[in-house]
Amino acid sequence: MRKEINLNFAPKFEALFNPMRYKVFYGGRGGGKSWQIADALISLAYSRKTRILCTREIQNSIKDSVHKLLKDRIDAIGLSDWFSITDKEIKSSVGSEFIFKGLKHNINSVKSTEGIDICWVEEAQTVSKDSWDILTPTIRKESSEIWVSFNPKEEDDPTYQKFIVNPPDNCISIEVNYDDNPCLPDTLRQEMEYCKKTDLEAYYHIWKGKPKKLSEAIIFKGKYEVFAFDDELYKQAERLFYGGDFGFANDPSTLIRCFILDNCLYIDYEAYGVGVELDEMPSFYESVPDSRKWPIKGDNSRPETISFIKKQGFNIAPAKKWQGSVEDGIAHLKSFKKVIIHERCKHMADEARLYSYKVDKKTGDILPIIEDKHNHCWDAVRYALDGYITKKSGGLMSLA
Repeated sequence: MRKEINLNFAPKFEALFNPMRYKVFYGGRGGGKSWQIADALISLAYSRKTRILCTREIQNSIKDSVHKLLKDRIDAIGLSDWFSITDKEIKSSVGSEFIFKGLKHNINSVKSTEGIDICWVEEAQTVSKDSWDILTPTIRKESSEIWVSFNPKEEDDPTYQKFIVNPPDNCISIEVNYDDNPCLPDTLRQEMEYCKKTDLEAYYHIWKGKPKKLSEAIIFKGKYEVFAFDDELYKQAERLFYGGDFGFANDPSTLIRCFILDNCLYIDYEAYGVGVELDEMPSFYESVPDSRKWPIKGDNSRPETISFIKKQGFNIAPAKKWQGSVEDGIAHLKSFKKVIIHERCKHMADEARLYSYKVDKKTGDILPIIEDKHNHCWDAVRYALDGYITKKSGGLMSLA
């Protein structure tokens, strides 16, 4: 006997159930786009035979896909008995199938995938023009659909241009933000309110989904990339580095894990929280894998916090600071061939797009002054590399 399911969809997601070639949902963090799309696909796969391709630009392993999200939602909805879930695929009792593939390094396999009813392109802000040019004609079954979800980055990104600036025929593009999500978690609401209070421009970019215009003032412009690299890659590195910045009042606390490989700095895990209490710090740190095993360097301006964390069994010590240490740290980070940020480190990626030099509002001149904002993750990275970053600076000024 089949089970009746009752799912609640926010009004903006009702369009998922109306025929349309392209269904595009974009906007800022906290809108619930992935959950609502996952629920819609599960309900369709449960009710009728549907072949669904779940794809993204880079998928090194099934961990990089929406496989876990779909599994968790199937369990939460109570449909586990009607789905067969293995490590690599998901099938329903009526013959539906979820397939998971990356685009950039697997495009020939995607091209050979036949009979797709719905293609869901998640994290679509990273999809290249070449990938879109190949994927679109590949989804060619009669009445097939392409569902797209993304958080805009820059105005000239191919996905933003393709679906928002110059949308194709038979396309509906719907902006969805945190205020459209009746189930917004309190932790995200706190982050949103902090961002709105401290930097309105960043608030509109991160939380309201407004694209960021590229600026020469961005400190790490052209020096970083964001994508889902292999979770096992760190094992090729000599060691792991951990750095922590401590929140004060409503400032966020951070813990960043990174490693160096082939003259690139890889940032693979982050912990980020606004209003983290001192007694919550141990569990906060434990959210970053192996943080109890490796040395951690923290902000030396908070010796009492370092002392408390040390007493909880973490190998933490203060990082050195000196006049010009921020500038020296930036110079050292820029000396890497590339800084590569795993896409799950969303706050680190935000700061990479926003950390900048001060700009004269009257003349537009970029000044040799580092803005003291969007730097909580970057400060943690500098602390992590304590001992590798040395005193050299002479010129720039920091507002820190």
